[in-house]
Amino acid sequence: MRGSDAAAGSLFSYVDLEKRMRPDHPLRVIRGIVNAALAAMSAEFDALYTPVGRGSIPPERLLRALPLQALYSIRSERQLVERIEFDLLFRWFVGLGIDDPVWDATSFTKNRDRLLAGEIATRFLAAVLAQPKVKALLSSEHFSVDGTLLEAWASTKSFRPRNGSGPPPDPGRNGEQEFRGQKRSNDTHASTTDPDARLYRKGRSNEAKLCFMDHALMENRNGLIVGAVATRASGHAERLAAQHLIEPHADGARRLTVGGDKGFDKDFVAEMREINVTPHVAQNDSGRRSAIDGRTTRHPGYAVSLRIRKRIEEAFGWAKTVAGLRKARHHGLPKIDWQFTFAMAADNLVRLPNLLVVAA
Repeated sequence: MRGSDAAAGSLFSYVDLEKRMRPDHPLRVIRGIVNAALAAMSAEFDALYTPVGRGSIPPERLLRALPLQALYSIRSERQLVERIEFDLLFRWFVGLGIDDPVWDATSFTKNRDRLLAGEIATRFLAAVLAQPKVKALLSSEHFSVDGTLLEAWASTKSFRPRNGSGPPPDPGRNGEQEFRGQKRSNDTHASTTDPDARLYRKGRSNEAKLCFMDHALMENRNGLIVGAVATRASGHAERLAAQHLIEPHADGARRLTVGGDKGFDKDFVAEMREINVTPHVAQNDSGRRSAIDGRTTRHPGYAVSLRIRKRIEEAFGWAKTVAGLRKARHHGLPKIDWQFTFAMAADNLVRLPNLLVVAA
């Protein structure tokens, strides 16, 4: 018999959200990891809020919502709040009941900005990795490092002389501007939209764009990201950021290895050896002498490090395609750093359910 299409509303609902989610849903494992990390960060949250006044959006619920934005490729926080409103799966993951009101998108953004001052993104990534069942998956001796460009949320038309000179753009909301014959550099020009962005190009055959640089440190056992940072784009930023990320793990008592691409075959090699780290970077011997010689390449682990290193490129690819980091969604280096670190934490959360099943 054909079923009826008539809609019959109900005054009450007696089905709990917890029962609506299937037992084998991957988000169940991810939610357990996130909840454990947020519980460990309770003291950090207390330091950011005053004990009196009107209650804000609970930081735990706000931080549960942000990984969903990366996992489900949601383009903006306004669309994220709208999705939480009607999606029962999102309500369950964030911690809202079926009848609880959802926050305004502007309030969500303002409360998110409050957490920027406490470096909460970096601490959240560390709290996820510090859980005993996750920590057992990490290598403490073998790492890889790499960087990628993130296009800034600023047009090249906003790249204007710092002294205020230069012809104004044509009238209109997005007026044309002629750059032909002008010499523009980061020393004399800056973006009026995002002053932290820098004009940079990846190679001679690529166009120059306003962008930032994102850097990540990966452990080589299971390919989990253990460190992430965003910097202004420059020719030295990749090597300086790599050194900053590896130094906390190099205590000098044991020798570490760190893999990298040809861009690190420079002064970075000598700097790593000074802190008892063996650089397993690809040799760059095009018209020059490589800093990596037979003392390193003769070991079997060198080839293994070069092969595993490509996994970090997969993390960058996931961040740009799925997590929506092909172009920045915010202005300013602190927010870019926040955005990238949470994307790397989300990449770990995607991988952890399968890794924990295999480990068990």
